[in-house]
Amino acid sequence: MTDDLAHAKAALRRASFAARRAARAADDGSAAEAAAEHFRALRLHTGAAVISGYRPIRTELDPTPLMDSLISAGHRLCVPVIEGRGLPLRFREWTTRSPMVEGPFGAFVPEEGDWLEPELLIAPLLAFDRAGRRLGYGGGFYDRTLHRLRQRRRTLAVGFGYAAQEVPEVPADATDQTLNAIVTEAGPIRPAGAGAA
Repeated sequence: MTDDLAHAKAALRRASFAARRAARAADDGSAAEAAAEHFRALRLHTGAAVISGYRPIRTELDPTPLMDSLISAGHRLCVPVIEGRGLPLRFREWTTRSPMVEGPFGAFVPEEGDWLEPELLIAPLLAFDRAGRRLGYGGGFYDRTLHRLRQRRRTLAVGFGYAAQEVPEVPADATDQTLNAIVTEAGPIRPAGAGAA
């Protein structure tokens, strides 16, 4: 990554944290379920036996209502586990009954359970654009993981966040993995060419 790109991403992260914090403060509690409805309407999940969600930290939009409904529909759910800097994520099975322990960055992860490989990832984000580019926290975990999974088989990724997190353009380079769709409380976004994974 060039210095210019790193600086551009850092500046956008600062602005995006503020935008997401404001969106969370304005949320009357309905955004998570509205986004979940838009996700289900896309029907990208129908062929996926295993789906990764996430346990929210900071001001991330909470995917729990969506994850609960996917389990009820017969999917196995898992959440990402960070095993070390520079490594791809691993995924441990999650249910509403899973005993949880605090992992890196304050995210809670299952204390036990099967290790699974998702066919679809629901990804948190700081910012996104309509080309499907995603800005995360800068650790590169989702990019490394999606690259590895997509080398093996078709793997979809759906960003999950507030509409206020959309920006005109997320700075990116060749190592940044794109999203197949984004869902927010305002509706779904399907980037051009999003069918490819």
